[in-house]
Amino acid sequence: MSPKILPIVFLLISNVFMTFAWYGHLKFEGKPLYLVIFVSWLIALAEYCFAVPANRIGHSVYNAAELKTMQEVITLVVFSVFSVLYLGEQFTVNHLVGFVFICAGAFFIFKGPIT
Repeated sequence: MSPKILPIVFLLISNVFMTFAWYGHLKFEGKPLYLVIFVSWLIALAEYCFAVPANRIGHSVYNAAELKTMQEVITLVVFSVFSVLYLGEQFTVNHLVGFVFICAGAFFIFKGPIT
């Protein structure tokens, strides 16, 4: 797979794991905190197995700011889907407006120097 595409795929996978590590336990409020921390760390280990290679491979074609920006936009997309489908929360117009502004910032990261 292309070094331009593979980091995006790996970041997508890593963000699915990390979203579950950080927020998946919210559906299990009755479980002890030490247990959800332990399980979250195990899930986060899987996340790192995708995030680190994504950044290493991606840095051959993207700079660090571009990789971080991709990761943040992917995080917003994954989290939005997760919060609606898994947690049953609403996605509001305010969320959409905020995400649009973040994506506008991402546009300028990838656009290059403004002349």
